[in-house]
Amino acid sequence: ALAMCPRPSSLCFLDLVIPLCRTSRTPAPRAAWSKIGAIDLTTSASTTSASTTSSLLGGKAPSIAYSPEWNALSQHTKEVEQLHLKDLLLDEERTDSMIREHNGIYLDFSRQNMTSATLQLLLNLATRAKLRTKMNEMFSGDHVNATEDRAVLHTALRSPRDTRIHVDGEDVIPGVWEVLDKIKDFTDRVRNGEWTGVSGKPIKNVVAIGIGGSYLGPAFVHTSLQFDEKCKEAASGRKLRFLANVDPVDVAKALHQLDPEETLVVVISKTFTTTETMLNARTVRTWLTNELAQLGYKPTDAVAKHMVAVSTNLKLVEEFGIDPENAFGFWDWVGGRYSVTSAVGILPLSLQYGFEKMDDFLRGAHDMDVHFREAPFENNLPVIMALISTWNSTFLGRSSLAILPYCQALAKFPAHMQQVAMESLGKQVSLNGDPLPFKAGEVYFGEPGTNGQHSFYQLIHQGRVVPAEFIGSIKSQQSVYLRGEEVSNHDELMCNFFAQADALATGKSPEELREEGVAPFYVPHKTFSGNRPSSSLLLPAVNPYTVGQLLALYEARVAAQGFIWGINAFDQWGVELGKVLATRVRHSMSEARTKNRPMDVTDGYNPSTRKMINRYLAGKTQQLYPEPRDVFPCDLIATGEGCTAPYEESDDE
Repeated sequence: ALAMCPRPSSLCFLDLVIPLCRTSRTPAPRAAWSKIGAIDLTTSASTTSASTTSSLLGGKAPSIAYSPEWNALSQHTKEVEQLHLKDLLLDEERTDSMIREHNGIYLDFSRQNMTSATLQLLLNLATRAKLRTKMNEMFSGDHVNATEDRAVLHTALRSPRDTRIHVDGEDVIPGVWEVLDKIKDFTDRVRNGEWTGVSGKPIKNVVAIGIGGSYLGPAFVHTSLQFDEKCKEAASGRKLRFLANVDPVDVAKALHQLDPEETLVVVISKTFTTTETMLNARTVRTWLTNELAQLGYKPTDAVAKHMVAVSTNLKLVEEFGIDPENAFGFWDWVGGRYSVTSAVGILPLSLQYGFEKMDDFLRGAHDMDVHFREAPFENNLPVIMALISTWNSTFLGRSSLAILPYCQALAKFPAHMQQVAMESLGKQVSLNGDPLPFKAGEVYFGEPGTNGQHSFYQLIHQGRVVPAEFIGSIKSQQSVYLRGEEVSNHDELMCNFFAQADALATGKSPEELREEGVAPFYVPHKTFSGNRPSSSLLLPAVNPYTVGQLLALYEARVAAQGFIWGINAFDQWGVELGKVLATRVRHSMSEARTKNRPMDVTDGYNPSTRKMINRYLAGKTQQLYPEPRDVFPCDLIATGEGCTAPYEESDDE
């Protein structure tokens, strides 16, 4: 392999072969694999084999993209591209071989562009990637998040009380249950009226302030359960709202028509330093204290009875004015996008629905965790879904994935999974920091059916090939059947669920259109090529338990994909740069306003940014006060003092 390179280099073996020998990229790394062929990389490596691998490869294992298993899949694409789903779906035996079920969750992936041989090749790839070993390391509390030197144990958050999981020598389960017991005690007291607001009125409204995983996950679960009959009954007379965006419109929306005497605010920030969350928290604190001051209550008393925290930084929680006793903790081994089963989600959701319902949710998630950890890969729902996504995105070059819940209750599921998947898998380097020789991650998007059918389905039927995942339920949360109608409302929805997957798969040929008498001019416009892949998930119902199963299924699927690709699915360095630059803009904008001057070249921004900021500043209304004061929209505060009237154009603005 080294002889292929025309010039010497001091780089390690792989660095030499891969970057410098572009025309011979595949043979050289495969030669590297052959040199270590005696080492079983598909199982937990012994000390000897790890040492041998390290000495051969300069301390790094070659990318899985240069393995024989990867190459076999690359070659296999040529065979699959000759097949059409219209024909494949006629094979009853093939269909049966591509249906899996676990505890009520039914997965049909027979509409994927694959054969039984494809599945076996993908399973071989999972073995080569040491997927089982990596999964076991994650479940055991090893520091699989190497860039942040952390364990990844969101699965521990829903583990039974008698489980034992150690991180750095400490059993974490007692701490998990200490927080859960505290949540149960607190939320029971709020819900039964023992904990009241400062005026003695019972708490009926909860505003959860958080962003990213502190918002998307809990909001998804809340939306999923709102119209489940038992959850609906448990939440009667209560409101749960989320405040995520720093846009003041989101503040106005979250606080609209809420009585501060009956409102509890949950501030969710692990470090209690998240810029957007803390500005929103200060804003809502000001609203609470100002409004309750009108009734004669001290700000300290108002905060003590109306604000609690989910955070690990008790010092900053106390400095904010919240009693540390009213703070609910979580751990650095819980990533934000995986945190909905921590206090981040369980606290506000228990306030709304009661802890018993959230315990059902946690049990559902744990059920899928156990399946992921223990089931053979050929029957493992998360692993199969991860392998299918790897096949579609990496080998077939399909960079998007449509999540299509045929269930309005799951309306926010695509947005949550968008964060879980894209923040986890949108990486450009391997776990070792080497540039990936393939594209990782998919663009997730989606909308509930049948809304999506009247939005973007045109593209997925006749435009780009976009793999889809249809999610439906056998039982609806709300039953509606009108006399004289052929089917119930939910039946009508599910008829579309079944039909759309078939339409994508089978399409409609020009010959079929001509036989139907379609005019020649319209034949090309009405032709559907078909052969467009999808999987279908069927849930028995949408309730706390199955929502927990669904959440854990997709979390596990994303983790498995990261392990197969050899990337870190648990960090998110890509979100950091924008935050840093925003801090700089904040300081510059404040200085420009204070000095009443436009930005200029000395501020150090490129011309585009400088001109756009100046345009923004020039269009803002100048409000000058003798001294600083708080300003709110007038409909958010009881008094007309210190508020801004609705915007109206005038000559002097």
